[in-house]
Amino acid sequence: MTVIELINTQAARLTEAGVSFGHGTTNAFDEAAWLVLWALQHPLDALDDVADSTVNTADQQRVSDLVSQRISTRKPAAYLTGEAWLQGVPFTVDERVIVPRSLIAECLAEGSIDTFLGEHTQQVLDLCTGNGSLAVLSAMAWPDVQVTGADLSADALAVAALNVQRHGLSDRIRLAQGDGLAAVGDAVFDLILCNPPYVNSASMAALPAEYRAEPELALAGGDDGMDFIRHLLAQAPQHLSEHGVLVLEIGHERPFFEAAFPTLDVMWLSTSAGDDQVLLVEREALLR
Repeated sequence: MTVIELINTQAARLTEAGVSFGHGTTNAFDEAAWLVLWALQHPLDALDDVADSTVNTADQQRVSDLVSQRISTRKPAAYLTGEAWLQGVPFTVDERVIVPRSLIAECLAEGSIDTFLGEHTQQVLDLCTGNGSLAVLSAMAWPDVQVTGADLSADALAVAALNVQRHGLSDRIRLAQGDGLAAVGDAVFDLILCNPPYVNSASMAALPAEYRAEPELALAGGDDGMDFIRHLLAQAPQHLSEHGVLVLEIGHERPFFEAAFPTLDVMWLSTSAGDDQVLLVEREALLR
């Protein structure tokens, strides 16, 4: 059996089992390719190079066992491999953190918020940093800034520390533990990035098992998904510099967001998931 035949076989198993995707892949073939290539110790971007290679019986069994684990546990593949990729950058993950997938990463890569930055942009905060992926990507995008990654979860920060070290950014990224902006004391930032817990309670109750395998603390946002965001928007002005901006991800919660903050002037940023899931708001608008 070749690598591509093995991937197709395992993709069929994933489809038949009805597993859910969304933690780095969106379909059975891509998920199977990830698991097969990882199990065979091939680079994840090397499928074209190895597609017609023959896989021996022992390796076929190892792949089958891994896919069986994916099906039986319903854990995201990233928890089984210990690694996830965001904008082509690898990150260490485990069950202490949600699998990194923030759409804000696209905004960093595409430079869609750069217009609001400038020489004054020296201090960046990644609030609710989780495994530290946005903090790392920010440091990579803007080599002259200092980045703080903050989170309520000490467990998540332990994983973030692994990724800061992994990418050699210990001199530019510091990590802080605490509840929301309380984690940073009186510090002021030129840019705050935040992918907070924003899933409303009805949506939480309907999540597939793969999402329920992640820390609920990082997902659940209360009845309307806005519990954390209310506190954040109230406190953000005192932590933003004069020309500071906040970039906030809210997923599919725009109706709840607009109901909670009907007069707030925001700019919606374009992402692959649509134009209403990530927003930018200036300090002046928050003060008004």
